[in-house]
Amino acid sequence: MTPNRDKATGKRVKIGFSVLGALLIAVTALFVFGWLAEEVLEGDTQKFDAFVRDAVHQLTTPGLTHLMQAFSVLGSVAVITALSLLAICIFVYFHHVRTAALVAITMLGAGVLDLALKHTFHRARPMGFFGISPSSYSFPSGHALGSLCFYGVLAAILSARVRGRAARFCIWIATTILVTLIGFSRIFLGVHYPSDVIAGYCAAAVWVGMLVFLDMTLGRRRAGL
Repeated sequence: MTPNRDKATGKRVKIGFSVLGALLIAVTALFVFGWLAEEVLEGDTQKFDAFVRDAVHQLTTPGLTHLMQAFSVLGSVAVITALSLLAICIFVYFHHVRTAALVAITMLGAGVLDLALKHTFHRARPMGFFGISPSSYSFPSGHALGSLCFYGVLAAILSARVRGRAARFCIWIATTILVTLIGFSRIFLGVHYPSDVIAGYCAAAVWVGMLVFLDMTLGRRRAGL
């Protein structure tokens, strides 16, 4: 077997595992979301939500409150939309049209998914700890869903373009911390139940996992792998 053939075989195996991993993440997240949605509809998450909300509220300090408000803003519709448009413009400017399209499709789908799920479950918001809660429905958390979709796909794009495992590791660790803190901030501020945030992450994982699966599958066909 020639070296070129060895490389092609290794590339096929690597891509195959990536495709399988994306599909597995999407399917697992779908099952978790379905189970959680059923529990919410039956009222079985009330004790869990109340316990976590009370425990998190005990951590309140003026400084931490300001910090959580800042992280919440980073996951807001306005900021995520502005950053998405900026990223799309930058990718188009540098002639990465396919990447720009991926970001656009990801975020448009995330917005539609968030609205569809909220109006499907009609879950009322909890009483906010610091001011009035938003008027939209609570389940799932749009901040959790949108932030995981945007910052997650951005991390995937950046990590694919940097050299070295250390750089990729740092990108994913920073993204994980940021997205986690955005979700936590919604619980801290009292505008979402913990189950809302978990459901938002699950919904985002389903959507992004399916997009990655389709993108890699089509990429394999185009490359003849």
